[in-house]
Amino acid sequence: MLNLIPFNPRGCFFMGFLSCCCLLMAGAYLQFAEKLEPCPLCISQRIAIFLTGISFLVAAIHNPKQTGITVYAILGAIIALCGASISARHIWLQHLPPDKVPECSPGLEFVFQNFPISNTLKLMLNGTGECAKIDWTLLGFSIPEWTLLAFLALAILSLVQIWNPKTSRY
Repeated sequence: MLNLIPFNPRGCFFMGFLSCCCLLMAGAYLQFAEKLEPCPLCISQRIAIFLTGISFLVAAIHNPKQTGITVYAILGAIIALCGASISARHIWLQHLPPDKVPECSPGLEFVFQNFPISNTLKLMLNGTGECAKIDWTLLGFSIPEWTLLAFLALAILSLVQIWNPKTSRY
């Protein structure tokens, strides 16, 4: 097999962790500097990015042998693909005709304080009318579209480590 990966799995997992940090910083910038309030699906995607990053960080710190690399790679890919499915749902909501968009809900803070956790989780994963609004684009892609691409790239980065021959112990 050609060695197309310039880093060992530990370095790749650490780069994945740094990528997740950058994604979370971009989300914070859009929220606090650009004043774009995140919708329930945006927050769910941030949680998935955070969990993906944590799985990458643990893999990098642990620096396991091949069996561990495989386990971390699959775990990281599963979490990233769960995030990708949330992004895909968000994109689907953004492309619905206006008459098919679900109603807007009260803010998440209100929902957390006044509804059972099961209702809150359902709201966060299904999305609401706020989720259908496109507030920002870059090169014609909305935030959830960029996030979907990032999740898919993270899943690929994670899975490729299974076949990364540059295992090292240091």
